[in-house]
Amino acid sequence: QVQLVESGGGLVQAGGSLRVSCAASGRTISGRAMGWFRQALGKEREFVGSISASGGVTIYSDRVKGRFSISRDNAKNMVYLQMNSLKPEDTAVYYCAVGQSAVVGETERNFGTWGQGTQVTVSS
Repeated sequence: QVQLVESGGGLVQAGGSLRVSCAASGRTISGRAMGWFRQALGKEREFVGSISASGGVTIYSDRVKGRFSISRDNAKNMVYLQMNSLKPEDTAVYYCAVGQSAVVGETERNFGTWGQGTQVTVSS
């Protein structure tokens, strides 16, 4: 069974950058797509982006496209979310999740194991 731990969250000013990481343990994630989701206080969890098992395909929500990028290092069992040009509306708890297959997905049903999340707060 794979476990996921997110890290790297924190407080950043609007316009700044932050990189959050997702460390997987217990089993390799190299054969699975990975996803990032976020949940703001009082709102439902929403899709941020996804990366295929090989890393060759990435997709993003319209709200973060052009500002966020996902990468992975399968040798280290790690996935990263680089966030640039941050806005106050990006404030949320960010979660990584393991895909049900090697192919990218956009909905929660495409993903199985979830991490505990890391808080990202963007001040105006």
